[in-house]
Amino acid sequence: MPHNRSNLTTKTPYLEPDAGSTPAETKTKPTRKTASSKGKTKKESPETKVKVFVIDTSVLLHDHNAIKSFEDNRVAIPITVLEELDTFKVGNDTKNFEARECIRIIDRLSKEFTLQEWIPLDNGQDGCMRIIMSEDGHPSGLDASRVFDKKTNDHKILSAALQLQYDEPSMKVVLVSKDINLRLKAKALNLPAEDFKTGKVKDNKHLYSGKTLIEGIDGEVVRKMYVSGQTRKISVLGKERRNNHFYILRNCSSSALGFFSEEKKLIERVDKSYAYGIKPKNAEQAFALHAIMNPDIHLVTVSGVAGTGKTLLALAGALEQKNKFDQIILARPIVALSNNDLGYLPGDAEEKVNPYMQPLWDNLNFIKSQFGQNERKYRAIEEMRAQGKITICPLAYIRGRSLSNVIFIVDEAQNLTPHEVKTIITRAGENSKIILTGDVRQIDTPYLDEQSNGMSYVIDRLKGRDLFCHVTLDKGERSELANLANEHL
Repeated sequence: MPHNRSNLTTKTPYLEPDAGSTPAETKTKPTRKTASSKGKTKKESPETKVKVFVIDTSVLLHDHNAIKSFEDNRVAIPITVLEELDTFKVGNDTKNFEARECIRIIDRLSKEFTLQEWIPLDNGQDGCMRIIMSEDGHPSGLDASRVFDKKTNDHKILSAALQLQYDEPSMKVVLVSKDINLRLKAKALNLPAEDFKTGKVKDNKHLYSGKTLIEGIDGEVVRKMYVSGQTRKISVLGKERRNNHFYILRNCSSSALGFFSEEKKLIERVDKSYAYGIKPKNAEQAFALHAIMNPDIHLVTVSGVAGTGKTLLALAGALEQKNKFDQIILARPIVALSNNDLGYLPGDAEEKVNPYMQPLWDNLNFIKSQFGQNERKYRAIEEMRAQGKITICPLAYIRGRSLSNVIFIVDEAQNLTPHEVKTIITRAGENSKIILTGDVRQIDTPYLDEQSNGMSYVIDRLKGRDLFCHVTLDKGERSELANLANEHL
């Protein structure tokens, strides 16, 4: 059958129907029982189409509760997604846990229903779900594998969504995926597609920085900050008053750095004090170190571009407080290069993860270099490493642990999902502090971005809360060359 150019501009993308089918057969839309007696949905008005969200595997591996996040709409899961979840269910990584939990949730929801029916989601909002198929001999002839000339799982998912769109003309079908390229392919086939938005930060351009500059401060307030180290005149903060927040208070001739907490109802002075041989080089670094050293703050996030000193300050602050905690634990998300996973490296779990932890050891060696080999602080670092008081922890094995009397530093936290960050933070026991460092603009994992990564999620959800403090570092201090690269490359 020759292709007609007009077919390419119609609402439904043109895909050649199966051989042997007649034009009448391709236009006939089969009827289907769309709701069980126990899974009734909301009344459908003729003006508003019911939405059906077709969920990709990447969404369920990102959040196993995703199917319950679509309110009173319908959720369709292609059978290919179940096959992919089955391949991911074995292992210790977060994606393996997500796959197992998602399979259990679907099993619980199915009860006595068959999954070809619309069944209740039990999300408290009358949502429902079903499993959909991609048929090779579908009456519509819609088959993404023919368009892209390759039969892959992604194309099977696309075909299932397109065929559902054809079978249910009264519904608006939308593909939801964390895979950007799959969304683009869907849109190329005239299928609406969008990212999974639950947990995404709404306005990343104005992400909370943790610090504010206030001009025109009364000189007496600044003078009192230096004389007594604090001031109770919190009215100077005005509408900028926020809990666990840092301020640069400036008048025409002088300025002071301050920290305000609602618990103490005062502004305390922040000094550029040394921490294990490391001195803050700017106001932002002083703020970050103050948050790390503050005994009332148990969760600290420090974000900033490369060379701003995030990891160095976290390690220096942790070492300065070594007598208050039993152990310093270092961790970093493993973003494997090419196809080489940790299993390909020799040795036990710690030896496998060591190459990925080298940036943390580099910063630890820099701190050691501030002292002579015979100095007490130099020897203390060596002894802590030998005794296991400074240790690394693969994040894949963090689930189920309870971390008490420790400082837990997680570098490159922007490569974690919101659920992974929650898993880490909920490990905290008594007298523990967690420090997350990273650059939310430098994402190395394919299904995360500036708005959906775990670090942005924590900052947005916990800002202004007790026990939490955040600082964004803007000024690079590594070298002039590093600053040049950050600004112009």
